[in-house]
Amino acid sequence: MASKLVYVLNGPNLNLLGRREPGIYGSHTLDDIAALLVERGKDLDCEIEMRQSNHEGHLVDWLHEAQADGAHAVLLNAGAYTHTSVALLDAIRAIEVPVIEVHLSNPHTREEFRHKSWIGMAARGTIAGFGAKSYLLALEAAAGL
Repeated sequence: MASKLVYVLNGPNLNLLGRREPGIYGSHTLDDIAALLVERGKDLDCEIEMRQSNHEGHLVDWLHEAQADGAHAVLLNAGAYTHTSVALLDAIRAIEVPVIEVHLSNPHTREEFRHKSWIGMAARGTIAGFGAKSYLLALEAAAGL
């Protein structure tokens, strides 16, 4: 049986993880998180395709690509685009691949503008508030779909 392809898409400023506000986002870098996912993915028979961009259109294109590649699931940490991007909402609704929204922090315990998630309106589910472990929990959920 072929392994399940899981896209892990990361939005703006996540390339700065480990240095950017570690009190909120933790000390893990995006490379650290990628390594954790690849390792856990072996146990779950999941192949990880990890990407990051500060540009909204790249995330839209990658959601379309996940559909075209027959991905099993997408883990999406859209960063600030979570709260602003109708384009990402529409892209998620345009594909059949289940999308799991991921956040390192819990947006509901932060500024009020972070309480609304356009991504969450279309995502299969949301995992937030567990730091780097949020990604691992999301991968476990994705593997079980």
